[in-house]
Amino acid sequence: MADRFPSSIGLLARQVGYQNRLFRRTAISAFFTLAFPLIFLLLFGAIFDDIDVAPGQAVAAAQFYAPGLAVFTAVSATYTNIGITTAIYRDEGILMRIRSTPLPRWVYMGGIVGSAVAIAVVGSLVMLAVGFGLYGLEMQADRIPAAVVTFVVGVASFSLLGLALAAIAPSGQSAPALAQATILPVAFISNVFVVLPDPARWLDIAGDVFPVKPFVEAFYAAFDPFRTGSAWEPGLLVRIAAWGLFGAIVAVRRFRWEPSTGTGSGGGRGRRSRR
Repeated sequence: MADRFPSSIGLLARQVGYQNRLFRRTAISAFFTLAFPLIFLLLFGAIFDDIDVAPGQAVAAAQFYAPGLAVFTAVSATYTNIGITTAIYRDEGILMRIRSTPLPRWVYMGGIVGSAVAIAVVGSLVMLAVGFGLYGLEMQADRIPAAVVTFVVGVASFSLLGLALAAIAPSGQSAPALAQATILPVAFISNVFVVLPDPARWLDIAGDVFPVKPFVEAFYAAFDPFRTGSAWEPGLLVRIAAWGLFGAIVAVRRFRWEPSTGTGSGGGRGRRSRR
């Protein structure tokens, strides 16, 4: 009987594996999620020598960029992929069909989120491994717990924000543009791709308000060679978690399983798009 009726955990594990296989088969998603940030790290490591992170404080380029790009990889794997994938599944009618099956809804959605989290972990570890192996990235062992907790809080929050993105996206076709329009500009003002030593006041405020910069700064604290004492940033973690709570509220209130009007398996346009 146990083989015929798998447990909820077993079903969840199968869904995660299924979503992982779909991700691997989608070359463009795998490239922009995993390879794209790694290319940036290799380019920045070859182009730049030292990065001024504060007056009188300079670190090797990889020491600065590897943690930030690891965060960007995690954000892309969760926020971007969950938002786009879920919105497309909804408009193709997949979510509506899943809702009519005996499979619990939370198991299916858990498979999407669990796969994104697994990809975020693998991508970030690869980024850090390249930093440690090729560029001499340094980190004190007693700071590992702070980095792990920060990563968990950040990934959880951006997963919830990804569900919120899917909930508010008008259609699956608009989801990619909406995801990139909301994450790329924020990344540029959050010390991911460029250092802003003396930004305009409004840029500084915008970076502090949105969750990418707190995630980057809290994670980088564990790698900061000039930092003394604890690497924990509870204030930043609270801000990241607050955004996750906001995403959860939006997702609960706005999420729908039915395709958008005129799209999906029930609409003519949806059928033509799948031929």
